Amino acid sequence: MLMERDISNQDNRVNRRVNETRNIHLKNIKDQVIVITGASSGIGLVTARMAAEMGAKVVVAARNEDALKELVKELQEKGHSAIQVVADVGREEDVNKIAETAIKEFGHFDTWVNNAGVTIYGYAMDVKIEDMKRMFDTNFWGVVYGSKAAVRHFQKRGVPGALINVGSLFGDRGTLIQSTYAPSKFAVHGWTESLRMELEKENVPVSVTLIHPGRIDTPYNEHATSYLDNQPVHIGMIYPPQAVAEAILYAAEHPKRDMYIGSQAKALMVLGTNFPRITDKFMERFVPQTQYDPNRPSNPREESNLYHPGYGMHERGTNIGWKRSGSMYVKASKHPVLVGFLAVGLGILTLAKIKRTKRLNAKPIKLME
Repeated sequence: MLMERDISNQDNRVNRRVNETRNIHLKNIKDQVIVITGASSGIGLVTARMAAEMGAKVVVAARNEDALKELVKELQEKGHSAIQVVADVGREEDVNKIAETAIKEFGHFDTWVNNAGVTIYGYAMDVKIEDMKRMFDTNFWGVVYGSKAAVRHFQKRGVPGALINVGSLFGDRGTLIQSTYAPSKFAVHGWTESLRMELEKENVPVSVTLIHPGRIDTPYNEHATSYLDNQPVHIGMIYPPQAVAEAILYAAEHPKRDMYIGSQAKALMVLGTNFPRITDKFMERFVPQTQYDPNRPSNPREESNLYHPGYGMHERGTNIGWKRSGSMYVKASKHPVLVGFLAVGLGILTLAKIKRTKRLNAKPIKLME
């Protein structure tokens, strides 16, 4: 409990120190032009809607042209400024087109959100190498291309900007079944940290934030490429995409190093870092059955969004479990007074999991085939 409180307080001290030493002052959302990739569904769709409602001009990008047209029409009919760019972030020329279109239409952009992502459900030895490479094109190289385009623009303008990369709880800790997805997010986390240090060393005024979502209720599972017999889902405690959008838009206004969505994301990182072997056993025993619906056959692999656009304009997926209305951890990150209270609860949860796992380790564990 004390350890978790110390970690939470250290996070806040680091964020304040970065803000003070680099003197990065970001605009209010209502005065910003915000670029959002993966905006046709899920987190990206919610973020675009929320940003527009807050007064931002939005540039929405995705592969699904019909969904983008529908979204832009919806926003414009409400009096918001929005444009679309059909783009595959796995192609550098497409990403550069996003930046060029934003500059041509609005003269500049203030925040760039690398949100587009795809996933594969399947054991590591079963997933085809070509599928893994395609996933990395989107999840990792798309972030690299977007980061470079954004930083080049901010450097040229000489005005502070925000780069926000969406990672994952599985970018902090490996997992089973999504065992080829996790490395793509590990790469995103490593890229983000390395780029942040380089920009800080060179005094480039860019706020670089890494978003760490827990399990989020989006069409992520429906869009997934599945090597399983049963349909991928999140089972358990699930957070709404609005909580991620809230964190993204807060980071667009306030320089933040990291934003965790859900105590589960923070707890998994803490457990994995401090008790790696216990965490291995815990995940081996409990995680597999929380990633598929035992009563529903899997969608055909060719219907996934790995190689072509998935369906658009859906914020939520078909997940099963306790669907939270928001994330207290995000609230705590925005209001440091709450961090102490949340740290107490998270510390108790962490200790309970450790004790329970120790009891489980006393008995042989049979892993899934």
